[in-house]
Amino acid sequence: MWEKFKLILKDIDLRRKFLYVLGFLAIFRLISSVPIPGIDAEKLRQFFEANQFFGLLNLFSGGALGNLSIMMLGVGPYITASIIMQLLTMLIPALKELQQEEGEAGRQKFNQYSRMLTVPLALVQGFGLLTILERQGILQFLTFYEKFGNMIIVAAGSILLMWIGELISEYGIGNGVSLLIFAGIVARLPSDFRQTVIAFDPSQLPTLISFFVIAVVTVAAVVYISEGDRPIPVYYAKRIRGMRMYGGTTTYLPLKVNQAGVIPIIFALSILLLPQMVANFFTASSSAILRAVAAFVINFLGSSWAYAAAYFILVFLFTYFYTAVTFDPQAVSKNLQQSGAFVPGIRPGASTAEFLSKIVTRITFVGALFLGAVAVLPIVVQGFTGIATLTIGGTALLIVVSVVLETAKQVEGQLSLRAYE
Repeated sequence: MWEKFKLILKDIDLRRKFLYVLGFLAIFRLISSVPIPGIDAEKLRQFFEANQFFGLLNLFSGGALGNLSIMMLGVGPYITASIIMQLLTMLIPALKELQQEEGEAGRQKFNQYSRMLTVPLALVQGFGLLTILERQGILQFLTFYEKFGNMIIVAAGSILLMWIGELISEYGIGNGVSLLIFAGIVARLPSDFRQTVIAFDPSQLPTLISFFVIAVVTVAAVVYISEGDRPIPVYYAKRIRGMRMYGGTTTYLPLKVNQAGVIPIIFALSILLLPQMVANFFTASSSAILRAVAAFVINFLGSSWAYAAAYFILVFLFTYFYTAVTFDPQAVSKNLQQSGAFVPGIRPGASTAEFLSKIVTRITFVGALFLGAVAVLPIVVQGFTGIATLTIGGTALLIVVSVVLETAKQVEGQLSLRAYE
């Protein structure tokens, strides 16, 4: 590890990439500490301590929602826009063709559409969150123009953060959006550790040790599942062109156990957020029925165990859904057939597609169970031990470990390239 670190320091290009990343992350942390006006800090702290769901939203905003920063929305609108665009490729063939068949220019135009969609989504999400927080008494009562101004501020902050993420991806190393979320999670570790030390009680030592063991086991499980795949053997038929023979080689098609990453968790959070946002709008309705329904929804999602059950089910279902969107067995089978490749014992074409579909369905079941368990792990642990685990809990660990693995692979590739040169 130290040898690789020395190589990074010696190489001018790699050193510059890392400095770009550190510089952009420093800018993000600096701006995320600037709050919007009119906040009751004590009520804000009590609200986030009592609300598990908004604590998770704070996680995905990189910690900016916790102090109602001008970047309180984080990269959420951009991620949501990207997901919507991916889903639209299933409904609009022209978008699928633009993304897959028109090369780099088509992908750039597709990404531009995602950026454009981010703007209205940021405005809508900003309005919804500001309204909820105002009704909770966290924000002072705002006039229409003040609320509109705050909407513009938080939407602009989200768009600025999207731009910073893309700059990191372009000039730095690693995925910019993932690194921003990673930085927000890691930045909260010192303060959480300090609070744990201040509130330390010797009688809680067995609980803390158990919590540490759970954290280590969770990290090991995340690494194991994230790196796990099901290799499908693929043979290339021999072909003779002119006086030379091509093919005759054997390779593998790796099907990852968790192909969806953390996207199903983001999907589930979005779905769970919508009923709460809508219910908060009807808590003061003149209709008794609407008030009763709104109160039922808020109380149901406010219950930790009911919320955990709904969260697990949604993550499980969305894992299958997103895997079906991103992995097309028909397209993979067609590409294999066109390149003269085949799976041993399986006929090319429809039979290969059916075989791949069956394998993906089986391994996705394991991935879906794992993602669901990781998503609700902080809620379950907090319910039994009383220790809040949002910072180093399941979802946060999944993001942190995935980002570290992805960035490490990119660094390894850069170092290998320079060693080859």
